[in-house]
Amino acid sequence: MKGMLAVVPLLVLMSTTTFAGPELNIGTFYDYLDGDKSTLLKRVRNAGDTTAFVKVSVVELIYDQQGEAHEVEMDGREALQRGLVVSPARLIIPASGMQAVRLLYRGERDHERYFRLRFIPVLPEANDGFAVTEDEAERYENALKVGVNILAGYGSILFVRPQASHYQAAVEHEAGRFLIPNRGNTTIVLDHFNDCAADNKDCAPATKHHVLPGKVRAFEKQAGRHYRFELVEGEQRREIAFKG
Repeated sequence: MKGMLAVVPLLVLMSTTTFAGPELNIGTFYDYLDGDKSTLLKRVRNAGDTTAFVKVSVVELIYDQQGEAHEVEMDGREALQRGLVVSPARLIIPASGMQAVRLLYRGERDHERYFRLRFIPVLPEANDGFAVTEDEAERYENALKVGVNILAGYGSILFVRPQASHYQAAVEHEAGRFLIPNRGNTTIVLDHFNDCAADNKDCAPATKHHVLPGKVRAFEKQAGRHYRFELVEGEQRREIAFKG
């Protein structure tokens, strides 16, 4: 879907035995760094029964003229070009524990930028940044072999808003559809989007949509249906509701 962002879990390793081991929770899949802020803390929890060794990677999302996103690796780029620094990039999270990751943005703020972060549990090895010995790594792997079946990683999207952010969104009605154009310079969010028949019956599942600057989101409009969502513009929220 052009001009939109989606996040899905990244399945790293799968087998067919009963689950035991690390189980990550990265909180929200979407994070926003306002134009007057340069740092953000993201908490990563391990709800499993085994220590999680987690590698954090980051790529920038660049959109082409057709609105398709392409991943650009950060390695080898200068600090200002790279923009986003993740610290630490290696996490050791005990069972039922939590560790915070600091996201520090040091790049330019003249336009909005987008980054995809991946939190991937791994089997540690000696000299891979986790400061474990070969013996410790082997004992950890052997412990997992007793019952572990899945090491699942997850991805999130970070929106870095421009320093001089401004919002300009509207709802425009046409025959059979309505449009949400974003004429500002930073992303708007359509949260808790509901499409229901009268009396809140026969509702489609609530959804969340991002509309990037300069993009337009179009929705089908049917007679007798009720449409409701929260238009989120930074810290401001306003409820939009109308009938088809």
